[in-house]
Amino acid sequence: MATLAKDVADAMVMTASQFDKLSDDEIDNLPILPLVIARCAPNTKVRMIEALHRRKAFAAMTGDGVNDSPSLKRADVGIGMGSGSDVAKDASDIVLTDDNFASILNAIEEGRRMFDNIQKFILHLLAQNVAQALTLLIGLVFKDSTRLSVFPLSPVEVMWIIMITSGLPDMGLGFEVAAPDVLKRPPISLKRGVFTLEVLCDMVVYGIWIAALCLASFTLVLNGWGDGDLGENCNDAYSDRCDTVFRARATCFACLTWFSLFLAWQMVDMRRSFFMMQPGSKKYFTQWFHDVWRNKFLFCSIMAGFVTIFPVLYIPVINTVVFKHTGITWEWGIVLIATVLFFVGIETWKWAKRVFFRRKDVKAGVRRGSIDFEQRHFERYLSTAISTDEEKV
Repeated sequence: MATLAKDVADAMVMTASQFDKLSDDEIDNLPILPLVIARCAPNTKVRMIEALHRRKAFAAMTGDGVNDSPSLKRADVGIGMGSGSDVAKDASDIVLTDDNFASILNAIEEGRRMFDNIQKFILHLLAQNVAQALTLLIGLVFKDSTRLSVFPLSPVEVMWIIMITSGLPDMGLGFEVAAPDVLKRPPISLKRGVFTLEVLCDMVVYGIWIAALCLASFTLVLNGWGDGDLGENCNDAYSDRCDTVFRARATCFACLTWFSLFLAWQMVDMRRSFFMMQPGSKKYFTQWFHDVWRNKFLFCSIMAGFVTIFPVLYIPVINTVVFKHTGITWEWGIVLIATVLFFVGIETWKWAKRVFFRRKDVKAGVRRGSIDFEQRHFERYLSTAISTDEEKV
């Protein structure tokens, strides 16, 4: 305590009588709100919650007695004890039946895990939709000799990607475990929901990047190594003149399928690199293998989508008549290069996000000033004291 400023040390621990004598303005001017208030009256708890709200904090309250009911009602989340009074239970949002405070932590962790997985599910689905929409819309510029647009993707290919490369991997994302830092993050605003600015930016960036790579692969096969002939009526039937279009369409389909599958693995963590999703890991080159195998449902879903693309491409009649594409050979080189570029683009965007949020946190820390520095210093002091005591034991 000697290392802290006097006003900070005095504000950390108070009796209820000291706290009640302070006006709201005086409470707001405290360097930090008290960490401990002894012998609280019902009104003391209510004023503490209101002080937290004025500092834009998210307040949870636990209680079991009748005198706790006003503050339980005023808190953002009121948690009544299962062994408490009926009045406290009625005023609470949640009743803790086992009276175990660890259950509150477990519930918060599970709730945040579910919220994160919903965000991952939505982002993966919408990013694919953006990519498909851009690929089809921009692809309208490819016109054959009759001035009809030639589709880079056939309708059946689009439906296949939606059902096979979206449905099962999206379900697999719902089984993801909680992120390592899930309990270290501040609460999320209830007004913001799942569609945060980060999710919307990710959706646009991923969708544009995937669409750009798919259209580039289609164009390379068509014009780079092909004769550029878009044939005639290539959206409906296969012919020798449409062979280049069908091969280009198959290449675009293979790229979009693989990108959609690998994007699900990238969504396991929205900011960390796919190759190093566990903080502090020493497995610099093999950590990604452990991460992809941890969620077996997601792994099997992606592998199933990865394997099923080959019969779709090479089984006669199914490829040319149903999917409007044909088998490819050397074009797999374009698919592999595009896949490498896909990972480079996604990893670069994630790295830029990490740099941005790191600088944002630093700036926020500077704005908070020395008050938060004193509090963080006090927290480090406590953690050091606790670890030292454990070592002595």
